[in-house]
Amino acid sequence: MDKSGIFVGGAIGIISVIAVFGILFTIPSEVPKPEIAIGNENSLNKVGDSVTSTATLETTYSENLSLIEIFEKSEPGVVRVNVQRAESIEGVGGVGSGFVFDKKGHIITNAHVVDNARKVVVTFLDGRSYNANIIGSDDYTDIAVIKVDADLSDLQPLSIGDSSNLKVGEQIAAIGNPFGLSGSMTSGIVSQLGRLLPSSGAGYSIPDIIQTDAAINPGNSGGPLLNMRGEVVGINTAIQSATGEFTGVGFAVPSQTVAKIVPILINKGEYKHPWIGISGTDIEPDLAKVLKLADAVGFLVVTVIKDSPADKAGIVGSTKVMETETGRYAIGGDIILSVDGKEVRQIDDILIHLQRAKSVGDEMILEILRDGRTTNVTIILQERPNGN
Repeated sequence: MDKSGIFVGGAIGIISVIAVFGILFTIPSEVPKPEIAIGNENSLNKVGDSVTSTATLETTYSENLSLIEIFEKSEPGVVRVNVQRAESIEGVGGVGSGFVFDKKGHIITNAHVVDNARKVVVTFLDGRSYNANIIGSDDYTDIAVIKVDADLSDLQPLSIGDSSNLKVGEQIAAIGNPFGLSGSMTSGIVSQLGRLLPSSGAGYSIPDIIQTDAAINPGNSGGPLLNMRGEVVGINTAIQSATGEFTGVGFAVPSQTVAKIVPILINKGEYKHPWIGISGTDIEPDLAKVLKLADAVGFLVVTVIKDSPADKAGIVGSTKVMETETGRYAIGGDIILSVDGKEVRQIDDILIHLQRAKSVGDEMILEILRDGRTTNVTIILQERPNGN
């Protein structure tokens, strides 16, 4: 491994930074939703059990709060998550964070925080602790839902904001339990949006990730990333570091993903991801020159998995390799130029579009360049097969 890595956890893990293609994120339709509080503290929209599509994030904009006000408003809804692993001895385990989702006792945290847990204990601001059950977990977005049978006075749900409104440079705050230090708050800015982050599910990446310079350390995982109105806009998930300690680059799963995944985990216990079945590479300048393209944009399909949705739609992978003085290149495959009319400059554009807009069973229209001609190909998204 090189000197940098992505560190996750209450129990810290290291995974290499890879960009992997073939998993696409979405939400099945017609699934009942639990009640979700959306908006600011004084004007909450309720998404009730009758709603059958993804929770709509309709933030009522208000004046920004001070960091002191954000902490006082949010701290009661942030919890400490202690985990005993299946392989650990009594008293030894991981520590992470979480936050209250609803008055039914659902707590949101990271999947890697509760992975392989034989016992989960949630501790609230007033010091009261409760055993928690794992309701659902999704490794491919690193989101988990646990549930406690707690006193209503302890259950103070945080408002879910709309991460799509975030701007680079916007101030944000993180609350959690770094190194087990309960109720710690840090602040910073949104450093970038739309990052790809490797998931613990081998071979896939989480799209649309928020990058921040707010200090995130082991133990912060699962805690809320808040905008200056005190709304949750992300779940603190990982850091990039050579040592496992904060170095100025942290990552959070956006609230748009939370709003899609969490209701399904509560109702079904798992989240079914659609599948395309391709791998490839972004078009960079040297490859564009080899392919005789005017611009270095698009995504070159190198491999199409047999019987995948892409294969059934007739997408073509690379057929030969060309060696030049600048390198060795797979060529001959389809080049994806746009998805549903949205320009594709790199793989991130495909993944983010599917994360936000597509479901299993949906049609997806790809504009491709093949043999010097552009054409449209329609793919029917299917559920990813188990074990891939």
